[in-house]
Amino acid sequence: MQQQLQKQSGTWKWGILCLVILAPFFFLSYGFSNQYAAGLTQVRSIVFEWEQLIPLWPWTIIPYWSIDLFYGLSLLLCWNKFELKQHALRLFTAQLISISCFLLFPLKFSFERPELHGFFGLWFNILMGFDKPFNQAPSLHIVLLIILWDFYRRHVASSCRWVVDIWSCLIGLSVLTTWQHHFIDIPTGIIVGALCLWFFPLYVKAPYQTQIHQVRTIKHFKLASYYLLGAIVLCIIAWQIRNWALWLFYPALSLFLVSLAYILVRPHFFQKQANGKMTIAALILFGPYLVFAWLNSRLWTKKHPEDSLIFEHKHSQLKIFLGRIPSQAHTTKYTAIFDCCAELPVATQSTYQQYLTLDLIAVQADQLQYAVEAFEKLIQQSQQHAHPSILIYCALGYSRSTAVLCAWLIKNQQAVNIKNALQFIRVARPWVKLSEQQIEQINLYQLRLMESVP
Repeated sequence: MQQQLQKQSGTWKWGILCLVILAPFFFLSYGFSNQYAAGLTQVRSIVFEWEQLIPLWPWTIIPYWSIDLFYGLSLLLCWNKFELKQHALRLFTAQLISISCFLLFPLKFSFERPELHGFFGLWFNILMGFDKPFNQAPSLHIVLLIILWDFYRRHVASSCRWVVDIWSCLIGLSVLTTWQHHFIDIPTGIIVGALCLWFFPLYVKAPYQTQIHQVRTIKHFKLASYYLLGAIVLCIIAWQIRNWALWLFYPALSLFLVSLAYILVRPHFFQKQANGKMTIAALILFGPYLVFAWLNSRLWTKKHPEDSLIFEHKHSQLKIFLGRIPSQAHTTKYTAIFDCCAELPVATQSTYQQYLTLDLIAVQADQLQYAVEAFEKLIQQSQQHAHPSILIYCALGYSRSTAVLCAWLIKNQQAVNIKNALQFIRVARPWVKLSEQQIEQINLYQLRLMESVP
């Protein structure tokens, strides 16, 4: 995926074409939704009492306006056609979702801004020439800011990213201090912006692409229904209580997306990258669930937090450990780590390889084949070290990683069958667990191995 962002000359010409299409679409659709809301007899506002304390800072009209410049410039700075396509789709989707919300759920800014004069007042007057106090949630300014912040952080040197961060914060602050938006517009804008990034990623598989190697089972439906039920309950509570409880829509969205990941059999919904980290979009959208999943992994493994040495090759001195998802500091103990956990990010400087699976779902025979191949590739890479040590893990180090390790032991004739492989592992890690469905899949994997032998 990294190759998709190699620089390609002449991309700016296609960027101009995208700008010629997107700019009129932006102003026409934005103006239409504004006029539509202005023609309604009653448009409500969502505003908290404490927002009366937000000051009006006229100078922040400058960062507020600056997003228009960054919008147009971004389309001319894309490295290649792939990045331009994804970026243009993000901007188009941002407009489409936001305008749809403005038409379906029109809101109005309720504060009366005093008349302003001088240089800053001039820019306010220009703004008011085509803008009206509608088009509130989600704030299109914030939606675009999330997309552009991600773009410019990628395009500037790492030593200069703080400049992008600070100016982006000023733009985000300006939607409040220019009295253009109420607070509710900001978190909704962040969510929509993250959705646009998530739909059209650069380094990982897109959520609308299908997952191979795995067949949907009853367990997928069962777990999806649990997460969906949790999302519905949170939505009902948020709707009934309102006020502070509106924040519950956030974890509700997170659980809903997890439910979709199960029902559609798409572990790549979590957008875990080739380095073990998740995209910023996934971190935003799945944030509440990620906190829950990490705490759950720590609570379940509280009595057995340690890794277990499962296999040691005397000639090559290769050591294979089995454990729970590690912290960044913990990964430094190993020359390489193998990741089976789709739903939690990991940061590491060690050699990294992955085959990602969904929690509580049996790793199927086809998946085991690809997982074992990826694991063997990691072993070959790690043997460049004098004393190679590998950690294979999932969230708890109980099931998914155990299944992959069992399959590897069987393929490499370190175990006769699944029963023997489990006995081998339980000598060092007696608390590992495999479901009947998982054992069946490993047996099927072994049967296919035997059939492939001439």
